[in-house]
Amino acid sequence: MAQLTPEQFADGVSQALGGRLVSLLLYGSAASGTHVPGRSDVNTLLICDAVDEGLFVALEPALARWVRAGNPAPLILAEREWRASADAFAIEYEEIRHAHRVLAGRDPWAGISVRREDLRRQLESELMGKLVRLRQLYAAFRSDPKRLTQVIVGSTAGVFTMLRTALRLAGRTAPAEPEDLARQAAAVIGFPPESLEDVVAHVRGRSRLALAARDPRAAAYLAAVARTAEFVNTLS
Repeated sequence: MAQLTPEQFADGVSQALGGRLVSLLLYGSAASGTHVPGRSDVNTLLICDAVDEGLFVALEPALARWVRAGNPAPLILAEREWRASADAFAIEYEEIRHAHRVLAGRDPWAGISVRREDLRRQLESELMGKLVRLRQLYAAFRSDPKRLTQVIVGSTAGVFTMLRTALRLAGRTAPAEPEDLARQAAAVIGFPPESLEDVVAHVRGRSRLALAARDPRAAAYLAAVARTAEFVNTLS
């Protein structure tokens, strides 16, 4: 698979879109320095003057090369949508704000603010949705090691995002490193730190998570998510 750097992708997008490009951001683990090849995505956000069929036509060659290299397509917003959506995507905006790099265009953050209440409301809703869904899948697959492992691994990125958000709402700094995040979240939120040890090792690429049927590590992981939901409900 051909390698393509974010900078090369940015050059292609800039040439393709010209003045229509407002900003192209790299965000997440690739921007925070915690990216693990093969385990982490390279996430980008593209903000343009407008989003229409002409934009997709112009973007297609550069985007095709980026996707062929194994990367997800960027999130795409019109500038007016970007400026109007901080209330709807409060968690996502704070995540990007705390770990991003401008690859092309200008810094888009001037005038953008996220209200604490919007952040808390979205986190409460998404945490409970995540918890209910995890319980549903755990009940269905707790005796199926392969499917149980897939459920837990597939949920980790979202759960770690929610842990970072919970710490920020509690007035704490959310560490970028998964080990530090899990340790601090356990201390502040109130769940055993070992609940996330094997998940963190998987995320960091040190080992591959392989759960057994009815594995107590899966139950402990669910309990940590449930405790996080309880904790967020106490925040005002």
